[in-house]
Amino acid sequence: MSYSVAIIDADILIYRFGFASNNDSEDVAIRTMAHFLENLIMIDLPLCTKWSLHLTGKNNFRHGVAVTAPYKGNRKSEKPQHYHLLREYLVYAWDAVIWDGFEADDAIAIEATELNGEGVIVSLDKDLDQVVGWHYNFVKDNLYYVNQQTASFNFYKQFLTGDAVDNIKGVHGIGPKKAEKLLEGKTDAEMWDVIVEHLGYDRAIENGHLLYMLRSTQDSFTPPTEVIT
Repeated sequence: MSYSVAIIDADILIYRFGFASNNDSEDVAIRTMAHFLENLIMIDLPLCTKWSLHLTGKNNFRHGVAVTAPYKGNRKSEKPQHYHLLREYLVYAWDAVIWDGFEADDAIAIEATELNGEGVIVSLDKDLDQVVGWHYNFVKDNLYYVNQQTASFNFYKQFLTGDAVDNIKGVHGIGPKKAEKLLEGKTDAEMWDVIVEHLGYDRAIENGHLLYMLRSTQDSFTPPTEVIT
């Protein structure tokens, strides 16, 4: 293990600890968040000497990409009681960065890619399992490594299963097990061919742009059969 930077999904922290402290005072809400982050850095991830926190801002480009169904259109608009307070606390006390134009997940994927194994992604979001590197699930206290083959498989599997949380439609009747069976043992190009066969090219491209986590600020999804090497 060589990671030294904790790359933290602050969006999840806001909702998880925000709803947990809905009936508490502002002071208790902030102290609860502070206690978690201090324990995370000092106890759970003792190899980390640095950290970064990422928050989603406005104008996510995926809303303009979604045609089949509104992106995240099934989400409730309800926010925790201390939502804005906790965001401000993370920005001013922990230097959290708010990203406009794309999601915190993209910023996390970009940083993890740039660090090339020196970072560990701290999140509960399975979407980030498409990113090569160290990952830490703080609820299960599970530290694990995702290699390139597994990352690609995780990514392409979502084309077929969809993502109910983000309202991304997959293929009717195909769940995780069936998707795994269809894609198992295949190269990226072969998995893409399976996806196009079941979704059609336009739907496959749409899902690609919705599901793909950016690896740089100039990045975008490109089908593996269209990558120029």
